Amino acid sequence: MNILLTQDAVDIVGKMKELKDYVTTIPEFPEEGIMFRDITTVIQDPEGFKIAVDGLIAMLDGVDFDLILGSESRGFVFGAPVAYAMGKGFILVRKKGKLPRETISESYELEYGKATLEMHTDCIKKGERIVIIDDLIATGGTTGAIIKMIERLGGEIVKICFVMELAGLKGRDVLKGYPVESLIVYEGK
Repeated sequence: MNILLTQDAVDIVGKMKELKDYVTTIPEFPEEGIMFRDITTVIQDPEGFKIAVDGLIAMLDGVDFDLILGSESRGFVFGAPVAYAMGKGFILVRKKGKLPRETISESYELEYGKATLEMHTDCIKKGERIVIIDDLIATGGTTGAIIKMIERLGGEIVKICFVMELAGLKGRDVLKGYPVESLIVYEGK
């Protein structure tokens, strides 16, 4: 089957390949055998940051949604400009104890312990369609916790977008049944 791409689509695909050029890889950090993918070099470079934000916006072309949600802290960095550009509201998910109004919370497992995320109970109305944006999917624990809170509040997840994905950690397995897309996919951990 032949697939024809518009010039805009070709340009977007070309930029996605270039996005990897802005990610700094640090071998053997934080431990032997790990290739740490440092996204701060994407954010600090105006062109890299623009390519990432534009790529996330392109992922949402044709998606019907009400709000964008991002988690502390790099989900804020990428989600907020996408929400602004698309004329949507932005929901903050924060670490426990950081939000001032009534919250719901969800705990999830980390490699060495647990963490808890919170969001305001009034940030999502029943039936609202939500897009989650974050910088990275690794094990899927953070996003899995966010999904549980959104659904408890009556929201519907219509898309989950990441800048980077570490496919070797199988985070997509945790997010089965949800539409997930990543700008960059690294096969390892």
